[in-house]
Amino acid sequence: MPPPGAGGKSKPRETTAERSEEELIELARLGDTDAFGELINHHYFTCLKRASSLIRNPTDAEDEVQNACWKAFERLSQYRGEGTFAAWLSRIVENQCLMRIREERQAHFLYLDQSSESSVRLELVAQIPGPEDELGDQQLENLLKREIARIPPLLRNVMVLSDIEHLPMPDVAARLGVSIAAAKSRLGRARVELRARLKKHCGRRGVSTLTHKPQYGRLAYTRGA
Repeated sequence: MPPPGAGGKSKPRETTAERSEEELIELARLGDTDAFGELINHHYFTCLKRASSLIRNPTDAEDEVQNACWKAFERLSQYRGEGTFAAWLSRIVENQCLMRIREERQAHFLYLDQSSESSVRLELVAQIPGPEDELGDQQLENLLKREIARIPPLLRNVMVLSDIEHLPMPDVAARLGVSIAAAKSRLGRARVELRARLKKHCGRRGVSTLTHKPQYGRLAYTRGA
């Protein structure tokens, strides 16, 4: 199946060595996720290093790099070539990381064993998901399985091993018989492909429409009379 936005007819591809960054950008603008994967692969470790300098948790840093890559794919039409693509992508990574940091700083916690004003009434929000939540989880699981099954095997296999079976990347690479760098490149391309496929099922908020959940476990409090 051709990637989102690409033409239905296939034509001979040039090798990676023959395609310049400008050519990869133009192909990616047409919806070619393979070209975008090659493009991102050139800058991935630089982006990850920048994210890690802002977010100390390696897993969180890698998540935000993946989110930034997806945003770059969505907004590629906004890149005018006035600066380098690396600088443009780096700004998206930085903004994504800073947004995560701001969200974490805005999270407030209130401990039950902490003394509080007598005029404050605490109310625990139910922490058990209801039937609607369970149905939504099941529908999302079925949707993910269906769309993952439609991803080309070359990309699907690395996603299954890494994101579903949760194998470490060295083990994923060994199972596939490729280098760790190649496995990471394929995983990035697979995630872009999956997001593109899920987008058609989303509302205006994008993929977060599918993954949004009520915030169970928070404490609601009101002032007493």
